[in-house]
Amino acid sequence: MAGEVSFDVVSDFDEQELRNALDQVRREVQQRYDFKGATVDLSQEKDKIVLVTDSEMRATAVRDLIESKAVRRNLSLKIFQWGDVHPAGGNKVRQEIGLQRGLPDDLARKLVKQIRDEFPKVQPRIQGDAIRVASKSKDELQKVIVRLRELDEAVPLQFENYR
Repeated sequence: MAGEVSFDVVSDFDEQELRNALDQVRREVQQRYDFKGATVDLSQEKDKIVLVTDSEMRATAVRDLIESKAVRRNLSLKIFQWGDVHPAGGNKVRQEIGLQRGLPDDLARKLVKQIRDEFPKVQPRIQGDAIRVASKSKDELQKVIVRLRELDEAVPLQFENYR
């Protein structure tokens, strides 16, 4: 369709920035006096981070470090899904931290319905784990972006491919 403009609503994070933040946490743990002689093992997988440490108190301290380093690197705290701290063998505790990537189906349907209700001149479509919003008017798309930024959803929203 000629003259149509669109953008994508996605939920993603910069994996390199997350890796850098975790490296900073590892370096700071080695330097800090309260972690002297403590075991702190942070391993990043594709969709989660696994933390193994000596005690629940140290796990909480590492959580604070991860959150502070992530905020400094412009990562949203909404990407972290903090699991429970479970005992692991050898007087250690283990915590899995899920990483939120992509829009969940129920949230995508809810956003599409809300966009359709509030902006009748706009066509939102779910495409995989993103939403493509198209219209003939750039002003309408700008209003949709402003409205979506006002929402406080459980996942961070980014707006890409504005054309």
